[in-house]
Amino acid sequence: MKSDPVDQKVAAGLANSQGAPGNGARGVSGASEINNGDSRKAKVVCVALTSPGKTMKLSGSSPEDVMMALQNSALSWINFTVDDFDTEGTEIATKLGFGDSLVPTLLGGYYATFEDREVEMGIMLPAVRAEGLELKVYPLLILVRKGLIVTIHSKEVVRLVAFARYADSYIRKLPESMAAEDKLTTMLVRIIDETNSRNFEHLREIEEQGDKMSETLLDPKSPRMEIGRHIYQIKHALITYLNTLWRTLDVIHSLRYGDADLVTDNPKVLAKIGLLADDVNRQIELSEHMSEVLASGLEVLQALYNNQLQILNNRMALVMTWLTILGTAVLVPNTLATIFGFAFGVDSTTLLWAMLVLILSTVNATFLAYWWVKRRVIIPASAEEVSKL
Repeated sequence: MKSDPVDQKVAAGLANSQGAPGNGARGVSGASEINNGDSRKAKVVCVALTSPGKTMKLSGSSPEDVMMALQNSALSWINFTVDDFDTEGTEIATKLGFGDSLVPTLLGGYYATFEDREVEMGIMLPAVRAEGLELKVYPLLILVRKGLIVTIHSKEVVRLVAFARYADSYIRKLPESMAAEDKLTTMLVRIIDETNSRNFEHLREIEEQGDKMSETLLDPKSPRMEIGRHIYQIKHALITYLNTLWRTLDVIHSLRYGDADLVTDNPKVLAKIGLLADDVNRQIELSEHMSEVLASGLEVLQALYNNQLQILNNRMALVMTWLTILGTAVLVPNTLATIFGFAFGVDSTTLLWAMLVLILSTVNATFLAYWWVKRRVIIPASAEEVSKL
């Protein structure tokens, strides 16, 4: 029987890794654990099902540190934390027997990608993190071939690092009677569900930012430019989050209905993929509902803000009305005083009767101006009554 070229490549890497000294093992409740340093800070974590009910867990800093777990393993999951996807991602994939063009193809997609190559399969999913008003999306690569699942992500994504702490227990509890394809698909579904669940948690942070924005809008002294910028950032974060959900749903549908050779045909296992799609659909519905609630709340707050501006405008209109009356009333005596001073001059004999004329003209002009405005315009008692007119 001819050996698979992929297995030959992995076997070569395995031989190199077994020659490295410094590895020790100890038994832990049916599992073997080999640590090459602190597992929490390790860049590579591997969990392998070596035999029914027994697993092996390893950690290290390079693929060679964990490749020994691939020997005689029915199912293995390796999680890598990288700094540069373009160089480290391709290098990791080729060392584990994947095509050198698989990682660049996945990274060229928009938020999420599904690539099926019969003997190997690649998936890119979005890993969402909300940092204040900014929503950041990081790629999460999942490479799959027979008996092996590899996940690659940046150090900003820690969700699978936390999952790795109990992944060996999850694999060990898989039924012994389950077929190899069923186990592989079940583990893949569990990994996708883990990242989708963590993505959904960040929706609450977006909602909290929307609530803080509502509080800011209640303050009439809040800067308008700052409010407008924050509203845009919240809406942009929500739209970005919805885009990641739609792309994730497309990948799940491709996984469910794409008839990939590595995915099982067992209806019970495929139903779990359908449940993933249902969960994402519910997340989309909740996100759209939150978008509607946020939009309606902003409209109400904007109406209140416009009402405050209207009250201020009414006060200004009331002040202008009275200034118009006073200005008209003062115009007549001011004109007469100018005429008296220019034509007759002011001395002791004319001062008395000039003052009487100015006083009488001021009173009469004020009364006539008020009477005319009162007939033509209804003058409210306060600015609040202007809105009722």
